[in-house]
Amino acid sequence: MKAEKCGAPFSVFSFYFLVFSEGVSRFSKEVSQTDSRSTTGDVITELRLMSILNWSPLTEPPDLPGFVEHFSYANFKLGLRGTIRMETPVIYFYSARKMTVSVRVAFSKGIITEWYPHAAAVQPSGMLPTANLSQLQKDGSIWWKDVVVSPVWTGKFREEDQPNRYYAARDTRSSPLQVKGVSGNQQEKFLFYRGVSAAPLPLSVKLTPDAELLVRSASAESIPAFIFFERRGQKIGYRVVTAPATETRTARPQLNGDIQSLRADLEAILVQQGLYPDEAQAMVETWQDSWFEEGSRLIYVVTRDFIDKVLPLTINPKPDEMTRVFVGRLEIVTPATVKAVETALTSNDQTVLRQYGRFLEPILEVAHSMHTKSARTR
Repeated sequence: MKAEKCGAPFSVFSFYFLVFSEGVSRFSKEVSQTDSRSTTGDVITELRLMSILNWSPLTEPPDLPGFVEHFSYANFKLGLRGTIRMETPVIYFYSARKMTVSVRVAFSKGIITEWYPHAAAVQPSGMLPTANLSQLQKDGSIWWKDVVVSPVWTGKFREEDQPNRYYAARDTRSSPLQVKGVSGNQQEKFLFYRGVSAAPLPLSVKLTPDAELLVRSASAESIPAFIFFERRGQKIGYRVVTAPATETRTARPQLNGDIQSLRADLEAILVQQGLYPDEAQAMVETWQDSWFEEGSRLIYVVTRDFIDKVLPLTINPKPDEMTRVFVGRLEIVTPATVKAVETALTSNDQTVLRQYGRFLEPILEVAHSMHTKSARTR
């Protein structure tokens, strides 16, 4: 999404991608159990349920370059308990001249888990007192003290041999920046950070008995736009809803769409929210393999009010213009998803199971919940 944007003498744009979860016990379980309990459809049998409960989740591979700095070891955040997983936020700067700025971001009920370039301070530091982020006594934060921004810098940015989605965010006209690291200067096209939080979500989603999606805003301010997406094998479908009411129903999409049209529609939404076209393109390029993977999900633009409350940003000197655009993803566990996972487990189809990635464990929990509810009603 767009970064914080500062105009003359410089502009800042930040774009972010957040993955939200609701009513779950651990942050890596990014599925709303509240949504799933209202879902109707076939439930798994007792025998297959036993197979599900004995299944061990696949290890999530690292998806960041090795030079990115971490709060702890690379996969430490998988054990954190929270509601929001913030992925690939970047802050772009636009300046007509060389200047030095400081940047501070706080994360309500959360911690910053990864970042680059080197930060002057990340809080909390040392050992995290609890994995349950709702019990944190103080909000986490990150501070870059002396960020030198210059429109004239040229040269190659740091890059490893293996391809990585991180690099796509560099394909913009933003001004390069430089920060002094432990072993020398680090140059990049943006400030990057990730984190996990237990802050409340900006919306809730529920599957109705007639298979419609009910989207409710958590405040009086409705979200700017959302896309209801579904993929089954090589077939995809999506519905775009712009300027929805605070409570909106939408039908399941027909599986007759194509990725290029979806990309164009999503990029148009992001530009309308304030991103430059190249920023919108870079954002979608970064996350298309994740957003458009197997399953059903809601992809939506987060309200600015929510952004400023959960992730307050301070830049000194203060920019003349600042634009912030966040995209949220909420995974929806439908009966079709449960059936596909059940079939893959029965046949030990690891290829299909890997398509669901880190969402496989919450899907299994939803299936368990559906089974338990069905057993109680019999």
